[in-house]
Amino acid sequence: MLKRHSAAAVAFWCFTDKKENILYESVGTARFPCLGHGKIGQGFLVLLGITDGDTEDDAVYLADKTVKMRVFTDENDKMNRSLADVGGGLLIVSQFTLYGDCRKGNRPSFTGAARPETAIPLYEAFIARCRESGLPVETGEFGADMKVELLNDGPVTLWMDTK
Repeated sequence: MLKRHSAAAVAFWCFTDKKENILYESVGTARFPCLGHGKIGQGFLVLLGITDGDTEDDAVYLADKTVKMRVFTDENDKMNRSLADVGGGLLIVSQFTLYGDCRKGNRPSFTGAARPETAIPLYEAFIARCRESGLPVETGEFGADMKVELLNDGPVTLWMDTK
């Protein structure tokens, strides 16, 4: 029987840097229970953070890496299978809190996150590029207060950025 690796999420990091960030969680299932849409089986819950200075090239780069990432175990228990190999999908969430800066005070500052007029087109470019792969892609609603329900079943957290 093949095992699936997954990860635990962190809503914000205690530093900030100027680059597009992504946190992957490999999941058995994930969904938005309050939206009435957006559900995947095995795959990635993708938390996408966008900051000023990010470009469409950054979004395309991260999307390409996302759909090709090999983190699912093969018959030798090696992380060697991609989403396509396991029939997985993507649940993509815009996550400005990835740019939470906790260095001063006790409340994070989110000034490192891009404003919606910058972030929305890049979020949509990321989604469009992921959909070009042919994988099932589900999304939340940009800027909405969403509840995300997921089932993690392994010890892997993957963080990637473009710079």
